[in-house]
Amino acid sequence: SSSPVGGEQISSIGRGLCVLLGISLEDTQRELEHMVRKILNLRVFEDESGKQWSKSVMDKQYEVLCVSQFTLQCILKGNKPDYHMAMPTDQAECFYNNFLEQLRRAYKPELVKDGKFGAYMQVHIQNDGPVTIELESPAATVDPKQLTKLEKQQQRKEKSRTKVPSESSRERNAPRNKDDPSASSGAEGDVSSEREP
Repeated sequence: SSSPVGGEQISSIGRGLCVLLGISLEDTQRELEHMVRKILNLRVFEDESGKQWSKSVMDKQYEVLCVSQFTLQCILKGNKPDYHMAMPTDQAECFYNNFLEQLRRAYKPELVKDGKFGAYMQVHIQNDGPVTIELESPAATVDPKQLTKLEKQQQRKEKSRTKVPSESSRERNAPRNKDDPSASSGAEGDVSSEREP
């Protein structure tokens, strides 16, 4: 894999892993450490006897090429990509450099290469297999579930809010019904409003 910038090749590796790193607004040191561990320990290479999925990049002493890739944080709005979940450039550059530093510290600095942050790069990947594996930090996988729980709670709150006024207005109308028959239309109005979605 190689990553040329403006016609100049700034990084290349032989056999190993090409890591496209998308940094989210919500990512912290915890996610960073998890990703470093996962990348270095992921068993995607064959062993000496040719057995598949048994050796990590560290086991094989292969290289790692990292490329910052904010487009991995894409959320589609209709047919238009939206990147509001990507960490802003200034923060992301600091996070990315910290990620590289930790990767080098946990492995061998000379075996970890990187592209140029924020530059337009033509990344040439000769994908072996081809094998592409998507890794997500634990926080990222838990979040959607928490969001749906929160959404359900919110819906429940909204439902209870819509019920409360109709109940209280019915109570207010009830005494009037005894004295004034014309008030019954008001009570009917409350009932029909509850039937609306």
